[in-house]
Amino acid sequence: MNITYPHTIENGHGEKLVFLGVTQEPDGDRVFGENFVKPGSGPPMHVHWLQDEGFTVVKGKIGYQIQGQKEQYAGEGESIVFKRGEPHRFWNAGTDMLQCRAWIKPANTIVFFLSAIFAAQAKSGRNQPEAFDAAYLLTRYASEYDMLEIPLFVRKVVIPITYALGKLLNKYEHFNDAPEAVKPR
Repeated sequence: MNITYPHTIENGHGEKLVFLGVTQEPDGDRVFGENFVKPGSGPPMHVHWLQDEGFTVVKGKIGYQIQGQKEQYAGEGESIVFKRGEPHRFWNAGTDMLQCRAWIKPANTIVFFLSAIFAAQAKSGRNQPEAFDAAYLLTRYASEYDMLEIPLFVRKVVIPITYALGKLLNKYEHFNDAPEAVKPR
């Protein structure tokens, strides 16, 4: 997948991401951008196994939670960082549009993955991505990301069956240029 910056994606359910670019740093690359989240919206509990993620609030109030901890909040000018392997979620905890500067390091496949997830949400017309696309993405990129609010039975049984059925039905041709998943070292 060839991505040019800025690269804007929207899921149709209150989230817009603008990837502004990738910088090379001595210890790896960092993708940076902005996110805009409508009140009450935000991603469910998830984890980036191989990446750190940070936000600085430009406008509004962000609510966030690390799995097993209490909900917390940050306002304009405040920053939060989620370390790799740390399950987390965030949402717009205010009444106006939340705007944050954001970064993820290393970039790995995050721009492709989130672009594909947002497209699958738009395709389904719901917060949940279209089932075959979700099964493909969560299977192919399991070494990088996981969605922890999906019940374990669904993650371990239903998604693999859906993925296999999708392969049989040729549901994944639109992913022919999908990047390889990054494996842990």
